[in-house]
Amino acid sequence: MAGGTGAAGAVPGRAGGPELAAQPAQVCDPVFQHGVVVGFDGSLSSERALAYAVGMARRSQCGLVIVHVANRLPATVWAGCEPPVFVDLPDHRTEVLGLELACADYLDGVPWILVERGGDICHEIEEVGREYAADAIVVGTTHGLLGKLFGSVSGRLARRANRPVIVIP
Repeated sequence: MAGGTGAAGAVPGRAGGPELAAQPAQVCDPVFQHGVVVGFDGSLSSERALAYAVGMARRSQCGLVIVHVANRLPATVWAGCEPPVFVDLPDHRTEVLGLELACADYLDGVPWILVERGGDICHEIEEVGREYAADAIVVGTTHGLLGKLFGSVSGRLARRANRPVIVIP
């Protein structure tokens, strides 16, 4: 279905199974240039955003770049020290999401890749959008206490992104 692009942490969709590339993010396949970037973590709101992004990519006849941002927690949460340092936690969720997406019928006919990143969700999604010169970023809304305390990912991304951000409820 879709080929790999050689991007770091990219899992090509339906191209002989998911695999992770080791090279820095370089777009090799022009189908992903000016495509649609979507944030995806398997939640209900991200599934809605993915469904919208699939339709958008189909209508635009472009590639779909699905971004999963892995967990990183500030070390200050653990040690109570300054300055904040980020601790990488093992996150095998990207592999699971990649396998689920590889079996998804609704992605048929749309070239797609899954890119894993670690860090701040807003920064990483915007960075992937910049790397792929995305025409739009699609994200779901954040519900819950953390979104109210720290600001929703969709709201922060909409304020800081240099490209259109579509927020799906």
